[in-house]
Amino acid sequence: MAVQVETLEKLERRITLTLAAETINGEVNSRLKKLSRTVKADGFRPGKVPMSVVAQRYGYSVQYEVVNDRVGQAFNEAATEAQLRVAGAPRITQKEQSPEGTLSFDATFEVYPEVKIGDLGQAEIERVSTEVTEAAIDRTIEILRKQRRTFGLRAKDEAAVEGDRITIDFEGKIDGEPFAGGKAEDFPFIIGEGQMLEQFDSAVRGMKVGESKTFPLQFPADYHGADVAGKEADFMVTVKKIEAQNLPAVDDVLAKSLGTKEGTVEGLRADVKKNLEREVKFRVQARNKTAVMEALAKAAELDLPNALVASETDRLIENARADLKQRGVKDAETANIPAEIFKPQAERRVRLGLVVAELVRANNLRAKPEQLQAHIEEMSQSYEKPAEVLRWYLSDRKRMSEVEAVVIENNVAEFVLSKAKVTDKVLPFDELMTAA
Repeated sequence: MAVQVETLEKLERRITLTLAAETINGEVNSRLKKLSRTVKADGFRPGKVPMSVVAQRYGYSVQYEVVNDRVGQAFNEAATEAQLRVAGAPRITQKEQSPEGTLSFDATFEVYPEVKIGDLGQAEIERVSTEVTEAAIDRTIEILRKQRRTFGLRAKDEAAVEGDRITIDFEGKIDGEPFAGGKAEDFPFIIGEGQMLEQFDSAVRGMKVGESKTFPLQFPADYHGADVAGKEADFMVTVKKIEAQNLPAVDDVLAKSLGTKEGTVEGLRADVKKNLEREVKFRVQARNKTAVMEALAKAAELDLPNALVASETDRLIENARADLKQRGVKDAETANIPAEIFKPQAERRVRLGLVVAELVRANNLRAKPEQLQAHIEEMSQSYEKPAEVLRWYLSDRKRMSEVEAVVIENNVAEFVLSKAKVTDKVLPFDELMTAA
């Protein structure tokens, strides 16, 4: 007999499932008999507990399990026969009236939507690219030098300058009153490296050991300390110590210390360029993929299954709780996080997931084995032991699934860019690297 599928609203469907009571009872009795072999009860030896006692204690729970199992099996068979792509778990309710000798249930569920993707040739996408310049290589080497710098005491009559590590005592007051976090002793920081507000850096430049100074400081309106954001404070500063930085020379010694194979400055610059080009490639890909996904979201028409949105919302909430726990927030696991906060993000993810899946299916954009291998090999080059990283990925199916998802997204991005109206834009290196 053909399965009767009732359409309720948009993606919602309903199927009536009918089970023979005799089949249910037979399965219940079979499971109770099996259970009686091991169940324990006061006054009876193991395996000798009467069936009436076993049924009294466990009959309801066993029947519940059997009905759940049988209804689930019946639903899967009905959905397969009706060729339905079910989205999420069905909601099962038992009917009050059933034909004699049967139990009837309504299974209400959602199906996956039909995804209509418009003409991608009309999509307008900005594709960025970035060149690794000599200046970018110079700045990266400068960062490497700073990571290996040392500091030495300045003479007492020498003033603090940019790049010096200065140790101070300070106290700040707002309207004449101290505030939390506004006082410290023997506090070190490096001038001009963003560890302090620029007004603070400016105030201590030119000061000498033993000198004190009072100066006003305006906290930015978006300052991370909400209690002082947007307010003006008066700071009293006393310099305790000034240390000048000593940067290693850019020479073969530095190149060797950084593990450059050739052990030369030329080899160092080549290695830095290669690493920067790899990082630029990944960042450019990510930015262009974002642009592609935005275009796909606009070009597609589909209804969203509420079950999938709810599931994705729950996942985002759990991720938020995990993040709070990592930050040391008390009772993060039970934090009350309203689902409404994440619903728009969940809807967007579900929409894009369905659109991408349809595009992959219709255009055979699945990840090929050689693409997976190439992607992992490229990522592994960022590590000291690439071969070990390669084995680490290949040995775990979950990690490989994550790689596969990235490669599929790359395939989708390339496909859409080949169809769309693309505007190319060269993005400065610094802008790409500082973008959120």
